[in-house]
Amino acid sequence: MTAVAILIVAAVLHWAAKQIVAEMKAARQEAAQTRAAALMQLFAPGAAAAAHDPRTMLVWHPLVRMARQLWPTEFGSLDRAAGGTFPFTKEQVQAAHAEWTADWLAWEHTHDAAYKLKVAEIERELGDGSAVSAPPHVRARLDAIEREKLDLYQRRYREYVRVSKALQALES
Repeated sequence: MTAVAILIVAAVLHWAAKQIVAEMKAARQEAAQTRAAALMQLFAPGAAAAAHDPRTMLVWHPLVRMARQLWPTEFGSLDRAAGGTFPFTKEQVQAAHAEWTADWLAWEHTHDAAYKLKVAEIERELGDGSAVSAPPHVRARLDAIEREKLDLYQRRYREYVRVSKALQALES
């Protein structure tokens, strides 16, 4: 009879231990899901902002990299749910780079047209006279416009190249 009682107690203890282990596993899974949801909420504004300004990705990406090191399991589940790297898939980074380049080309075209218009206005003031034989003050205005055009172009081009290279680095 004692042997039966010992077996019953052992079975109950085994069952209780299995229940405790199952509850602990469920609690860990729920905690991981809660962390994943918190990460999704944390990085949602960055993903939304990057859709409007590709440079935003460059700010958020180091934070994402650090968070991935801290919570690899949670990011793994987010990656699987997103069908790619969360919060920025490789395709999204490539699209951001393409958008950045298209925006640059549009800006470059607009910039060139705006400064051609400024020069044309001054040349119109000259009437039939040539810009080459223009009075010194007119020539100085034309030179100032050319310097302004070049300075603005160089500043904007430096920014374009910096962001382009950084986005390319994210693609790899």
